[in-house]
Amino acid sequence: MKIITNNKKAFHDYFIEDKFEAGLELFGWEVKSARASEINLVDSFVWFSNGEAFLKNSHFATFKDGVIAEQDPRRDRKLLLKKAQIEKLHSKVKAKGFTCVVTKIYLSPRGLVKAEVALARGKHTYDKKQTLKEKDLKRETENEIKSKNK
Repeated sequence: MKIITNNKKAFHDYFIEDKFEAGLELFGWEVKSARASEINLVDSFVWFSNGEAFLKNSHFATFKDGVIAEQDPRRDRKLLLKKAQIEKLHSKVKAKGFTCVVTKIYLSPRGLVKAEVALARGKHTYDKKQTLKEKDLKRETENEIKSKNK
């Protein structure tokens, strides 16, 4: 599995509760952009409409060797999930204050472009500060252990 892009902002802004694997319905130039790791997931989210899930506000860079006039880098892309998964995600987003975000896009071992869709709950400012403190403390302890081993 080759990771194409991670959505680090999603881990900063949300508590991740549950994860699902989804396929993406892409055009050929979008697959080529994905293989070149030219995708931006910042501020992207999952939108539900008519029993389907869509990735909104993501940016796939235009493919330079293609017809650029026909390429829309910010178009909505359909997520390929099972009906039961879509219903589960949609019901939790509607009822319990969750949101649905894409945390990473990667290539499967068969060469397909897949997305990791996560059910997430928003963090408060004090939660974000606490997470940063824990991360800094962990990094400092690892650095001390490395320096003692030298």
